[in-house]
Amino acid sequence: MRSSRFFLPTLRENPTEAQIVSHRLMLRAGLVRQTAAGIYAWLPLGFKVLKKIEQIVREEQDATGCQEVLMPTIQSADLWKESGRYEAYGKEMLRITDRHEREMLYGPTNEEVITDIFRNGAKSYRDVPALLYHIQWKFRDEVRPRFGVMRGREFLMKDAYSFDLDYAGAKRAYNKMFVAYLRTFARMGLKAIPMAADTGPIGGDLSHEFIILAETGESAVFCDKSFIERDVLSMGIDYESDLEPIVKAWTTDYAATDEKHDPAKFDKVPADRQVQARGIEVGHIFYFGTKYSEPLKAQVQGQDGQNVTLHMGSYGIGVSRLVGAVIEASHDPKGIIWPESIAPFKVGLINLKVADAACGKLCDDLYAKLQQAGVEVLYDDRDIRAGEKFAEMDLIGLPWQAVIGPRGAAAGKVEFANRKTGEKQEISAEEALNRLTAK
Repeated sequence: MRSSRFFLPTLRENPTEAQIVSHRLMLRAGLVRQTAAGIYAWLPLGFKVLKKIEQIVREEQDATGCQEVLMPTIQSADLWKESGRYEAYGKEMLRITDRHEREMLYGPTNEEVITDIFRNGAKSYRDVPALLYHIQWKFRDEVRPRFGVMRGREFLMKDAYSFDLDYAGAKRAYNKMFVAYLRTFARMGLKAIPMAADTGPIGGDLSHEFIILAETGESAVFCDKSFIERDVLSMGIDYESDLEPIVKAWTTDYAATDEKHDPAKFDKVPADRQVQARGIEVGHIFYFGTKYSEPLKAQVQGQDGQNVTLHMGSYGIGVSRLVGAVIEASHDPKGIIWPESIAPFKVGLINLKVADAACGKLCDDLYAKLQQAGVEVLYDDRDIRAGEKFAEMDLIGLPWQAVIGPRGAAAGKVEFANRKTGEKQEISAEEALNRLTAK
């Protein structure tokens, strides 16, 4: 994509309403724009990141055998009354009435809807176990929405739901999601630490939240250094095997947020392995047994002919929240530093002097070859000052920069820079192409 044709309304100054790094940078880099309190429009650059995160989440859910569905944003209040949560949920639920005076709501979560779908579609023990998920917009009417997409009112969420005959089956589903979450966040370049958590309004008695480390995180985190040293992506995962040993390995060492921190237990961790930091929650998984299946009568016929009330679990990832969380964990004074797996473009190609014929020819040639090779490239072909180009490219945080000026163009050279490390090299255009197209 050429910058001259790309809609990228960046800001030079920090917006006064933005209190945290990710909010400031998302507005300055032209990722989002607020349309109402806690509600954001996603602009082209931000939407590309959002879709890449969504795709990684989708691929890892699919790998577990979880099947994708799509549930509506508007739900019937009748289901929530049947489960007993309609009045209990509180003012965060946006309640509405349609033209026929039917009570409706904008879904803050989907336990009731998915349970209703499954109870009407599953009749026999042969229909379970089952794992279903969707990626959909939700709305929670926060009393004080703040921090941009980190705590907005409308947000994109992946939520999955498991249905099993008993606790043992539900625990297997829980373990699948636990491991899938480790892999999901690792693929985004994040170190996610699972921590035992309260279940909150979802309910249940087994729960873990996944916390990524960030200096500006909302929670204090205390953990063993082992979590930072592990590489889950190097492990071969068979989701049909017993995953309990993996889950146990990731839940044995000490890890807790300030809410559940036990100083006495943390003191038993060797001093050189103690990590005290800040963290941001990016995912949460729950087992809640028959909390919803019992009042909604989600049952199947067992092998003995008797009805069995299904055991359920719920597994959420804040897809839009992750965009902000990644920025909180990966930025510097110049701007965002995107992990390559979710970057909106892999490389920013900068023409330092558009009027120079040699610059234009080399840039156009490299741009065409990168596009042909399927490399996502943002080509700054605008006739503006070089300093503006560098500042904007650092602000939006693409992993690589390929800079071509008159002197380099005359020699067929490119200044090749890594955004994260700041390392720069002068290499041939051909070598730059090879590096960017290497698998």
